[in-house]
Amino acid sequence: MMGLSALAFVLVIAICVISHEFGHLVVARSAGVQVHEFSFGMGPLLVGWKRGGMIWSIRAVPVGGFVRLAGMSEEQGEEEVLPGMSFAEKSPWKRLAILGGGSVSNIILAILFTAFLLWGHGIMDLESTRIGEVMAGYPAEELGLRPGDVVKAVSGVTVGDWAILSSTIREKAALGPVELTFERDGVTHELQGKVPMSPEYKVPLLGIRPSMKRYPFIKALSGSLGYIGDFSIDIVKGIWSWATGNGQVEITGPLGIASMAGKAAREGFWTFLAFLSMISLHLGILNLLPFPALDGGRILLVMGEIMTGKKLPEKWESLVHLAGFILLIILLIFVSWKDLIKLLPVAR
Repeated sequence: MMGLSALAFVLVIAICVISHEFGHLVVARSAGVQVHEFSFGMGPLLVGWKRGGMIWSIRAVPVGGFVRLAGMSEEQGEEEVLPGMSFAEKSPWKRLAILGGGSVSNIILAILFTAFLLWGHGIMDLESTRIGEVMAGYPAEELGLRPGDVVKAVSGVTVGDWAILSSTIREKAALGPVELTFERDGVTHELQGKVPMSPEYKVPLLGIRPSMKRYPFIKALSGSLGYIGDFSIDIVKGIWSWATGNGQVEITGPLGIASMAGKAAREGFWTFLAFLSMISLHLGILNLLPFPALDGGRILLVMGEIMTGKKLPEKWESLVHLAGFILLIILLIFVSWKDLIKLLPVAR
């Protein structure tokens, strides 16, 4: 299990980080900025090769990555900045586009993954009462319900969607045996049975799951835009609530993500794809936060330059980002320690 979690983690990070840095790379080259290196991973160099006027590299620690642009005080050895191709020489608007390119790439990736999920696998159809799965060992199996049955009423109460179906079953189950009216192959049937309290979920559980609804690809793409838009708003609201002290946000580090990635991988391709989509979306949005060392911190400084007409001296900008980087490392260590405590069995 640990091996699967580690493999799933590296795959998730590789896809999301490479996508992010590739976004920076594409916009930088489009803006005429020289690129020294594109790297996946951090720390010591494992392998590197030169192609297209730049170095492509893989480093020892598979967490993060970077694109090393000319003119950002990151030249190494005998590297030279070609005239007119420095990041610092470009207009503020071009620099904004380059800095935002990584997050835009992550968000686009999340949209595409979600569209593929809606098209290839579908989502639970909560707008109907069609049964998609009958769970083994629950009352629905004993009563003889089958996938494809459409529940029309519960103890005389008409149900039109899955939310009403679920709430009505729980309400009526507390009063005694439940009467179900359902349709199978165009024929209406009725049956009656008890729906006991589930020890695991602490609610009366009949043991049915909704059917899956798949979309044509174009509709899946438009539907994906809506889902990702809603998720993005929820993420931003959660961050804002946490920042203003009005809510709590569960922060997870590499160990926690590895554990979740392994669990998603064990549940199958589609669950893993959904997880991958959400990690890519979170990476894209979190990198836009106005915090030093993140893309959002650099974007904030460029926007300040646009509004004031003055650029922060390079020395001070480097110190600001260094301080932000140190704070991020401290946060990463703290979060990783909390994740480790959660994952390790505690002797009692």
